[in-house]
Amino acid sequence: MTTKNHTVNSQNQFQCLGVKFLTANRRATNVLMGMFAAVPLTLALPVEALQVQVTPASPRLGDTLSVVINLDNPESNSNPTVAIGAKTYPAFAIAPNQYRALIPTTPLEKAGIRKLKVAGDGQEQNVSVQIRDRTFPVQRINLPPGKAGLEATVLELNRVAAFKALQTPQKYWNGLFLKPNKGRLSTTYGVRRYYNGKFANDYYHRGIDYAGAAGSPVTAPAAGRVAMVGRVSQGFRVHGNVVGIDHGQGVTSIFMHLSRINVKEGDLVKAGQLIGAVGSTGASTGPHLHWGLYVNGQSIDPIPWFAKVVN
Repeated sequence: MTTKNHTVNSQNQFQCLGVKFLTANRRATNVLMGMFAAVPLTLALPVEALQVQVTPASPRLGDTLSVVINLDNPESNSNPTVAIGAKTYPAFAIAPNQYRALIPTTPLEKAGIRKLKVAGDGQEQNVSVQIRDRTFPVQRINLPPGKAGLEATVLELNRVAAFKALQTPQKYWNGLFLKPNKGRLSTTYGVRRYYNGKFANDYYHRGIDYAGAAGSPVTAPAAGRVAMVGRVSQGFRVHGNVVGIDHGQGVTSIFMHLSRINVKEGDLVKAGQLIGAVGSTGASTGPHLHWGLYVNGQSIDPIPWFAKVVN
């Protein structure tokens, strides 16, 4: 009996020890789990510091892509950038920790997927955007004797190219763009043309035309700084009397064939302010206003800017 009791006691002691051992293990496990639980969850679930939104949702050729970038507590002083292939577009500040890049599309491009590489604050994000195709009309233009075959002067080309390339960090415009003339819209954006029977390769109508009466007012569609004024007397043979407004952040407007100019370079203008009058100077078949809206040097369709606020 003593041996049996001894065996039983030994087993009980072993079981007790086992319970204590298991209890100790559980306590140790709980401690370890508590230690791991104390580790910040950001290690397992990193916060996206680079957030990107592209509009419009379903763009087509001629539209402007607005790429809005949000950075959480940016550490560097450099602005983000957006690259498509070898072309890089700057992003400008539009709010605290928020930046926006504008990407132009044109009728000379092919529809399809655009792969955007967004870089900022040491991070990169790839975004794919589907650009829908669009059919542009074809127009035949017969220039009268004396205006057929007009070629721009070197001065004219250089001045206009420098103007369209402006990427001023300051944003002047606010809200919807306004129509610069009350005349009928006579030629839409993107039209392909034959001039005196000869097709103009790599050409599309870079803007929209208003069939305003000669001398009718031309007004600024949005606030900006007058960055270019050119006259026929200075060698602007094709553009005629012309005004260029810098709206800031890569957006510029050009107004051609004017009969009168009411502003000078350096003037700050408000939306709706008088800048000139409709005419037929330069390569023009009759009185009308040609207004071209450019984004980072490329002509885009101005019409969506009447209905959609790009802030």
